[in-house]
Amino acid sequence: MTTPPPALPRPEARLSPRRRLLLGLLALAVVLGSGWLGFTISERFATTALRAEASHRLDLFAMAVEGIVKRLEYVPATVQLNPEVLGLLREPRRPARVDAVNNYLRRLNAHVGAVSIFVLDERGIVLASSNAADGDDSLVGEDLSFRPYFLEALSGRVGRHFAIGITRGEPGYFVSHPIRDGARVVGVATIKIGLQAVDQAWSMLGAPALLADANQVVIMSSEPAWRYTALVDLPMEQRVDVDISRLYNELPIPPFPLHVHLRFDEDGQVLDGTVQGGASPREAMLRTPMLMFGRSLDGMNWRLLTFLDLRGARNQALEHAMLSALAASFVVLLALFLGQRRSIQRQRLEAQRLLEQANANLEQKVARRTRVLTETNGRLRREVAERVQAEQTLRSAQDELIQAAKLAVVGQLAAGITHELTQPLGAIRTLSGNAAEFLRRGNLQAVAGNLDMVARLSDQMGGIIQPLKAFARKSPAIPARCDVAVAVGNALFLFQQRIAKEGVTLHNDCEAGRVFAWCDQNRLEQVLINLVANALDAMRDAQGRSLAIGAALEAEAQPPAVRIDVLDSGSGFSTQTLDRLFEPFFTTKPVGAGLGLGLVISRDIARDFHGELEAANRPEGGARLTLRLPAAPPDAA
Repeated sequence: MTTPPPALPRPEARLSPRRRLLLGLLALAVVLGSGWLGFTISERFATTALRAEASHRLDLFAMAVEGIVKRLEYVPATVQLNPEVLGLLREPRRPARVDAVNNYLRRLNAHVGAVSIFVLDERGIVLASSNAADGDDSLVGEDLSFRPYFLEALSGRVGRHFAIGITRGEPGYFVSHPIRDGARVVGVATIKIGLQAVDQAWSMLGAPALLADANQVVIMSSEPAWRYTALVDLPMEQRVDVDISRLYNELPIPPFPLHVHLRFDEDGQVLDGTVQGGASPREAMLRTPMLMFGRSLDGMNWRLLTFLDLRGARNQALEHAMLSALAASFVVLLALFLGQRRSIQRQRLEAQRLLEQANANLEQKVARRTRVLTETNGRLRREVAERVQAEQTLRSAQDELIQAAKLAVVGQLAAGITHELTQPLGAIRTLSGNAAEFLRRGNLQAVAGNLDMVARLSDQMGGIIQPLKAFARKSPAIPARCDVAVAVGNALFLFQQRIAKEGVTLHNDCEAGRVFAWCDQNRLEQVLINLVANALDAMRDAQGRSLAIGAALEAEAQPPAVRIDVLDSGSGFSTQTLDRLFEPFFTTKPVGAGLGLGLVISRDIARDFHGELEAANRPEGGARLTLRLPAAPPDAA
């Protein structure tokens, strides 16, 4: 009896519970602080990158807006260069001058592509227009003295204002220029620039955006619900000015739907805003933290604002925070590991001594076990050699048994074969005697005819003997591509006399060249002969004798298989017979009529080729023997 190795010494507790709690809280603080720091730094970098990308897009969009609007700002300054315009302002009541200026403005507007170009007198009355008949905010005779752009141009400055047309309600950007007669301002030339192209350019920003005028009122936006809302609370004086100038055509100006405080002295700020009820699906996105970024358009007193989603930056920051926390946790765990390692190091020397002693005991055990294993391995090798020899002997005996079964079948068929050969032999004897007599008489033609008939009868006898000879010869089982119909035909050939004599109705559904199995042709024929012989024996006492053989390819099986069914109309199998059908030496035939090895050998042959032989009763009566074999590959030779 061996003694167990001594137990290792248990580590001593050196830290009090209070110190352990403090160390745990310190480690937790380090992990949380690292996560917070990683989140803050990552969010700052992501916000900076988002701000830079938004700045670039805003610059491009601002350039597009300025290009749409400013390319036509020079047009009002050129109107006064036409002498007809100045003549109209001097003599506004002459219809010929009105028509001439209308035609000039119409041609000019067709060239520049604005909404309209019109001329006002010093009282703000429209004298001529490119859209004299159906213009918006430019109808001849319309009083526009309340418009800010008219007042600024009348004072000698260039007026630039957004306004909604008072007739058709079409928004536009109005640019006005004073018309001087000498040093005196006698009229105002105004152009209305359409803003439809701006609405088509919102997709450049890839985010919700808006344009606000000098009153901080949203005049254009990618979100229709935001238009004509005030970003800031308008003072009473400013509201009165807006109502008097009718810049927004008396539309109500509600507050901007985001509950945020906007500071316009900064380029951008982070917002945490919510949208009021009835918001569009796009506005619902603004319930999340957003980055508002803005640009002022040069010379237009407009502000361009865009709202950028910060969820991506926040999610990235959270990921970095988790990574930072994991890194800090790793560092803390590493520190704890190093501390624990120092504690364990003190125990290692004592444990080493005990392990050396245990190793010595273990080496002794290993040596004893090694000797035992060596002896066991020797016995196993001898047993394996004996099993291999026994398997070879068994396979040889099986081959001999298969050959004996073949010869037994040949013996059973000897009477029928003798009958088949007797008739041709008798005919050959008669024909040879006749040929000798004809030769004596000199009738060579009759001799030749008799010899031809002898040759045909010899070939017929060879056709009877050759399949029997091929079946009876002893050969190794070599799998190959074999036609099932040919094997079935060869097997049935040997039973032709018996089938005809016993009045058995044969149904052979096998067609040549349709189903191919992967097995040995000779062994397959032997299995089919055994199955056909058993079927004929089972129908010996039956009233109606019917034998059916069919073959089919089971393509859905994995791997694909060939199924061969042999059906008889006998009495079928009893339950006890089915249970013992494939037992060696079990037979239901009378004594001396069989050894009970035919089906056993047939099943072993099928399994040698990775197949199977099964038996069952048919619902309509009789038995079904099913042989399954692997299907031959299509490209097999």
